Amino acid sequence: MKSTTSRREFIKQASVGAGVVGLSAMGFSAKSYARIIGANDRVRVGIVGFSNRFRSSLFPAFMNHAKAQNFEFVAVSDLWNRRRDEAYAYAKEKAGIELAKYRNNDELFPRTDVDAVIISTADFQHALIAADAVRHGKDVYVEKPLAETLEDAKIVRKAVEETGKILQVGSQRRSAPNYIAANEYIRSGKFGDIKMVDMTWNVNQPGRWRLPELTKEIRQQDTDWDRFLMNRPKVAWNPRFYLEYRLFWPYSSGIFGQWMAHQIDTVHWFTDLPHPRSVVANGGIYQWNDGRTNPDTLTAVMDYGPEGDSKGFQVLYSSRFTNSAGGVKELYFSNAGSLNLDTNEVTAEGGLSQRSAADMGMKENLLEPFTLSNAAKMETSANTGSDPMTSLHMLNWMECVRNRKKPNADVVAGYNHSLANIMGRTAYETGKRVTFDDAKQEVVVS
Repeated sequence: MKSTTSRREFIKQASVGAGVVGLSAMGFSAKSYARIIGANDRVRVGIVGFSNRFRSSLFPAFMNHAKAQNFEFVAVSDLWNRRRDEAYAYAKEKAGIELAKYRNNDELFPRTDVDAVIISTADFQHALIAADAVRHGKDVYVEKPLAETLEDAKIVRKAVEETGKILQVGSQRRSAPNYIAANEYIRSGKFGDIKMVDMTWNVNQPGRWRLPELTKEIRQQDTDWDRFLMNRPKVAWNPRFYLEYRLFWPYSSGIFGQWMAHQIDTVHWFTDLPHPRSVVANGGIYQWNDGRTNPDTLTAVMDYGPEGDSKGFQVLYSSRFTNSAGGVKELYFSNAGSLNLDTNEVTAEGGLSQRSAADMGMKENLLEPFTLSNAAKMETSANTGSDPMTSLHMLNWMECVRNRKKPNADVVAGYNHSLANIMGRTAYETGKRVTFDDAKQEVVVS
């Protein structure tokens, strides 16, 4: 007679007789062995927050690989009843899926047959929800920024380290072929030492992060305002804080968490540096005086390099909502030339020419121009829609959940980009130079 016991159940049962020591020898910690996913088991996934980002990008990215990876959506948790109903209708229409609906995560997370969750809630909620999820035995895909405060960042990092669960942060550049090629090229030493990074993210969109019609329609009685606020100060119901949270601190750091988080992550990835040595920042609300508290224009200057070492480089980050000239750019410079991650071209532009070198008895230092890969070219500004980067990033997460491997944008990567954002936000708020004490794990204002 054929056994009906799944591989997952078999391992759980075997652990009782074999003991945790045997499973440790297989590479699983005592706290993570109980939810090992078998090679043929279906991975059942819950949706936490049916956001516009989820609808337009995360859902299609997931469905691109669901059949091949044997993953399926089974449930949705959202505080707003309208979003729960929309998620149910959307999943049924697009994929014939009937989702179980839950009012909050206290209802969803105890389900032992839900293996993983995808989190796309308000920015400030990411870290605490992810920590709660892994402590309930779920693997996690969570949108960036991972955290908006250092306290929250520490909580989620500790939770992942203690549980051994898989957590992938939505820093999708880490899965894009052109960025992977750039990382390999810089690490090869052929580019030379990075001396400057220039990053911009410019739009001219008064409606960016605005939902004026929806804020008129949402009613407090249809959601759970206290749960929404989580560990933020208790304030009176405000539909704009709920739906347009990216415009308001302490629910989002705005430009820092939404856009700089994507781009600064590549600096950490390419160099293995966890955070800036120092940050200064300035900006303000110069155009869109619509009640927002986060700036519509921002410039941050960050010094990177080993602590106590003169070797290093500067990152200039700027973003504005008031004029779109320049668009989204990511430019790396060495003494020998430039790497443009908008065009995916390495050139000798700006490198040390023969004439300038000869004046000082030196030799020219010029990169050999080439394109990273024609096949690797991807849209760097694709932050919404069913973009290729998100699809590849979702696939990486699925494979890591299946094979218990470290994801390419793990909790440490998320902690580090969050730290850069937090340092930047602190520098902007205080108008002072900000550093980080590694020993105490504290932001220092000087």
